[in-house]
Amino acid sequence: MTTHIQHAEQLSTTTLLRFATAGSVDDGKSTLVGRLLHDSKSVLTDQLEAVEHASRSRGQEAPDLALLTDGLRAEREQGITIDVAYRYFATPRRRFILADTPGHVQYTRNMVTGASTAELAVVLVDARNGVVEQTRRHAAVAALLRVPHVVLAVNKMDLVDYAEPVFAAIAEEFTAYAASLGVPEITAIPISALAGDNVVEPSAHMDWYGGPTVLEHLETVPVSHDLTACHARFPVQYVIRPQTAEHPDYRGYAGQIAAGAFRVGEAVTVLPSGRTSTIAGIDALGESVDIAWAPQSVTIRLADDVDVSRGDLIAPADDAPAVTQDVEATVCHVADQPLSVGQRVLLKHTTRTVKAIVKDIPSRLTLDDLSQHPAPGQLVANDIGRVVVRTAEPLALDAYADSRRTGSFLLIDPADGTTLTAGMAGASFATAAEPGPGAAAADDAEWDF
Repeated sequence: MTTHIQHAEQLSTTTLLRFATAGSVDDGKSTLVGRLLHDSKSVLTDQLEAVEHASRSRGQEAPDLALLTDGLRAEREQGITIDVAYRYFATPRRRFILADTPGHVQYTRNMVTGASTAELAVVLVDARNGVVEQTRRHAAVAALLRVPHVVLAVNKMDLVDYAEPVFAAIAEEFTAYAASLGVPEITAIPISALAGDNVVEPSAHMDWYGGPTVLEHLETVPVSHDLTACHARFPVQYVIRPQTAEHPDYRGYAGQIAAGAFRVGEAVTVLPSGRTSTIAGIDALGESVDIAWAPQSVTIRLADDVDVSRGDLIAPADDAPAVTQDVEATVCHVADQPLSVGQRVLLKHTTRTVKAIVKDIPSRLTLDDLSQHPAPGQLVANDIGRVVVRTAEPLALDAYADSRRTGSFLLIDPADGTTLTAGMAGASFATAAEPGPGAAAADDAEWDF
C-alpha cells in the first residue's frame, strides 16, 4: 500500500508532456510506440501475452510490438494505422499522453487532430528512404500547428549497418527544411525501433552518437505549462445567479481560464461589448481566492452590474484582443463534404458560437512543395488552405501564433452539427507574412454581414 501511495505522490509532482507521432507508411511508427511502452514497463502482462499470442499465430518468432497500438481490426489486418490512438503512460520523471497519428496522405486530418494539442511531435523517417514527400508534409503540419518541439527519429538504422553518414545526411536535409518553416527546435535521433536501439536504452551499435535516447529526450525536453505568461483570457461558460435567501445578489461568471492569470482588483474588459469593470472576487472550489490562473475552472465576480453572457470573453483592460467580424485563417478541412465559397456555417470559438459565411478561399496549400494553389473555390477532406470568413457577430479572436487556445476555432455545418473545418487564425507559418484579404465573394442577400 505504501508503494502505491508513494507512486501516486510521485506522479502528482511530475510534469505532463503531450506528444504526437507521425511518419510514412511502414516507417515503423507503431513499432516505435510499442517499443516505448514495452521498454518503459508501461505494458500490462496480459496485454503483452495477447500480443505474443497474436504474433505467434502469424508465424512471427518475436512479438510484434506494433500490435500494442494498432487497436482497430482493420489496422491490424492491413498493418497500417488509420485513426488517432491515444496512449497514456508514465515514468518516474514525467507523465505522457501520446497521440499515435496515421501516416497516409488521406489521413492528414487525423494528424491535425492529434498534433493540435501536442507540445512535441516525433516524425519518423526510414533510414533507407530518407526524407520523402510525406516527411515534408508532416513537418509542414507540425509547423502550421505551432508544435514547439520536433524530434526526427531516423528509424531502421540496423538496415543501413548503423552508418553515421546516412543519419547525418537525413538529419541535415530535414533540419534545413523544418527550420525554413519556422519550427523552433529540431532534435535528430538515430534509432532502431525493432531492435530497441536508442529508444529507451542507448545503442551499443552507434557509439558515434552521443545524444539522448528518445525516452530520455521526452523526459527532459522543457515543457512550458506556465500559461500565466500568456495573454490572460477567460471565456464565460455559464452565468451563476442563485437568487436564494443566502445569496440574493450573487452574480458570477463561470468557466475555465484559457490562458494567463486574473487577480482581484484587476481592471478587465468584457468582449465583444467592450464594457469595463474590475474583478471584485474569484471563487475556486468553493473558496474565495486572490489570484487564479490557467487552466483552473473558476467563477469571476465583477464590481459593476455589467451585461455578461455565455460566449463573452473577459480579458485585462490593457491587454484585450481586437474584436472583428472578418476572420482570416489557415484551416484543415476534416469533413467528407467540401467547404465552398458562399457556404453558410457556424463558427465556434471557445464558448461562443456565431453564424458565419465563407467569403473567400484565397488558396489551397500543396504540402508536397508548400506551393499555393490560388482560388480553388472549395476545400475537400484533408485539404489545408486559407479562408476568409465573415461572422454575424463580433469575435474576440487572438492570432494562433499568440495563443493556440484562443486563436483556434471550428467551422460547423448548421444543418446537422457536423464539424467541417479546424481553423488557425492569422499567418500560416511562423516565417510567413500575414497575407492580405482575398477578393470577397458576392454578398449573400440573407447572410450579408
